[in-house]
Amino acid sequence: MSAPDSNLPGRTTRTLQLALFATSLTWFVSSHILAGRAAHGITRQFNLEPGRPLLSALFLLFLLAVGFSLLNTIARQHGSLSAVLGLPKRPTARIEWTQGAAIGWGMAILAVLPLALTRSLHVSLWIAPRAFWLLLLNLAAMAVGTLAEEVVFRGYPFRRLIAAIGPVGATLIMSLLFGLAHAFNTDSSWSSVLLTMLAGILLSVAWLRTHGLWLPWGIHFAWNASLGILFGLPVSGDTSFATIVLSTTHGPLWLTGGDYGPEAAFFTGLVLIAGIIVLIRVTRDYAWDYTHAPIVPGGYPMDVAPPPAHAAMEQEAAARPPALVQILPTTPQSRSVDEEPKP
Repeated sequence: MSAPDSNLPGRTTRTLQLALFATSLTWFVSSHILAGRAAHGITRQFNLEPGRPLLSALFLLFLLAVGFSLLNTIARQHGSLSAVLGLPKRPTARIEWTQGAAIGWGMAILAVLPLALTRSLHVSLWIAPRAFWLLLLNLAAMAVGTLAEEVVFRGYPFRRLIAAIGPVGATLIMSLLFGLAHAFNTDSSWSSVLLTMLAGILLSVAWLRTHGLWLPWGIHFAWNASLGILFGLPVSGDTSFATIVLSTTHGPLWLTGGDYGPEAAFFTGLVLIAGIIVLIRVTRDYAWDYTHAPIVPGGYPMDVAPPPAHAAMEQEAAARPPALVQILPTTPQSRSVDEEPKP
């Protein structure tokens, strides 16, 4: 008769987490297709084509919230909707998002700066009332769209994979999937896929350092908004976000990234590496506050009740009226020494 397998509970938990991970990714693919078709049908029916990216992102985020919450319930795990999505409610949430936006904006500036210095960037402006309306729609679409991407690649599936194989393996796998998901974009190349994988590592580190999506969401949104709206450049090969500012580039691919945009330029890889270094330094306090497991005492509880006699003495002292304290004057009313003898 063989001995029972002591690792059976651990194996069962790992299998469950892997099943939840695979199911959540399948749900994402189905939701992405369904959200795109629904947004296309509605905008075509009501002639709202400029709002299709925003509507598609809203549908996708809604379906992800429903599906991931259902998986969390099936796995008998408790948590609010914000916790399931990876957006914990805490006092530093707004600061984390703002710091992430500052990092993303700074990296975008560094990625575009060589284009301006080498005169490889040509900018034109389209100033019309409709341009400002499209600007607001594109900003909203980017905010919701980047959040949906973070929920998928750094949210619930990422956490399930961490529980199954650990943070290092989960980071590598999700970053690989993040890069491959962008391989089908217009004008993508092997360099764009590799750089997108590196960006996935940066965003995964942002989650690992904070255990929340506030910081990586801020980085992702500011990066996309800076490239696509502020500078009018392609974002992963997509030029539809350029509204007021419209830019074109010319020069070597390692500098400009070609029609795919700066996310395919070799210089952007150096920017991403620098961003990881800055990110680690900025998140030192968050890593201390949010990533360390709480200390759970072991053994037996040590809350020993006081002896009955001691408790009775405390009750008697509490019921007794406070004693009056007489404060003597600071100036003595009599001499402190005898009078000196007369000669």
